[in-house]
Amino acid sequence: MANHSLPDVKNIGKWILAISMIALLVGSTSAFFLYTLQKVTSFREAHLWILLFLPLAGVAIVYWYQRYGDAAKQGNNLLLKSYYDPQVDIPWKMAPMILLSTLGTHLFGGSAGREGTAIQYGGTIASLFRRWFSWSKQETRILILCGMAAGFASLFGTPWAGTVFAIEVVRVGKIRWRAMLPVLITAFLANEVCGLYGNLHTHYTPIQSIPNFSFALSGYLLLAGIAFGLAARLFIFTAEGFSVLFQKISYPLLRPFIGGLLVLLIVFCLHSSKHIGLGIPTILASFETALPPTDFLLKILLTAITLSAGFKGGEVTPLFFIGATLGNALALLLPLPLALLAATGFVAVFAGCTKTPIACSIMAIELFGWHAALIFIAVCTISFLISGKQGIYSMQKSRKSNRLFRKIFRS
Repeated sequence: MANHSLPDVKNIGKWILAISMIALLVGSTSAFFLYTLQKVTSFREAHLWILLFLPLAGVAIVYWYQRYGDAAKQGNNLLLKSYYDPQVDIPWKMAPMILLSTLGTHLFGGSAGREGTAIQYGGTIASLFRRWFSWSKQETRILILCGMAAGFASLFGTPWAGTVFAIEVVRVGKIRWRAMLPVLITAFLANEVCGLYGNLHTHYTPIQSIPNFSFALSGYLLLAGIAFGLAARLFIFTAEGFSVLFQKISYPLLRPFIGGLLVLLIVFCLHSSKHIGLGIPTILASFETALPPTDFLLKILLTAITLSAGFKGGEVTPLFFIGATLGNALALLLPLPLALLAATGFVAVFAGCTKTPIACSIMAIELFGWHAALIFIAVCTISFLISGKQGIYSMQKSRKSNRLFRKIFRS
């Protein structure tokens, strides 16, 4: 008996050490990232002349990745590759490179997010532990999920959503429940570690005003879900279109230069900087007051140009912006509370682009409260179905025919 229990004790000890260290390192990195993002954003908004250097900043970022990036250039897709084939190595330099290049993108006025950065440094930190212990193929996959979940959870302050997102994003329509416990523990610990450094997360007011159920309400939610799903399609289509256009430029360093000039031109024509960077002030405003109905379209355009040209960051916070401002605009057409539509759009466009409706529904509940849980679930599911098969992660694999949702609609 003793001989059989020893390997189990050793294995449990290995996991406790790995989970603890991943949570500590990723949570601390997220705190640093959130703090520095606030600082560079404040500096940019106080010194808008720095936007003039955006094209040169893009050239520097692309040159750095071309010269030293190697496999790290693949970004989130490298993490997905490493999950599908644990033999694929994740270089340690991916973490510092994505951190610094994302901060540079935001400092000089690119329109980008931060989730891609968090997932990349989370996955990179977790992959370092592959060299310290002996891991099976399945354990290696779970280890990568732990890092991805820790990054997402500690960045947004949503450990449940971070857990499900990491598990759901690697295989659309299929949840690997065996990985849930270690991934969940890592996500919660990383979020707690990040919280020790201060109140760095954006906080949203819970949604309290929920209309009573009616057939009319169902119809309005269906229309909203369709609109959010179409917005997700439009974002994916626009990003792909600009990627194709920029790839036609044979000299790679010219792509970010032209992209930076385009972003500058649009910002100067608008006489506003609210569509660049994360856009959190506009996201918060979308819950309280009517905004121009074109805000979501401008954010789609600027984000697609920024990321397709070679700047670094993520898509998710811009997707929050797109969804929240589209929900705000829909309040002009649908007789639903403004805050409810903004909150629903906040997560539904994200669900359509990342193919993670379950994680997005959970995120909405964590951020906005449980009162509108059924509405969040319904609209995220509709957006997911309307948005089509293609998402923002090209390496993402889908469960064939989305059998999970076929079963739901048959029942």
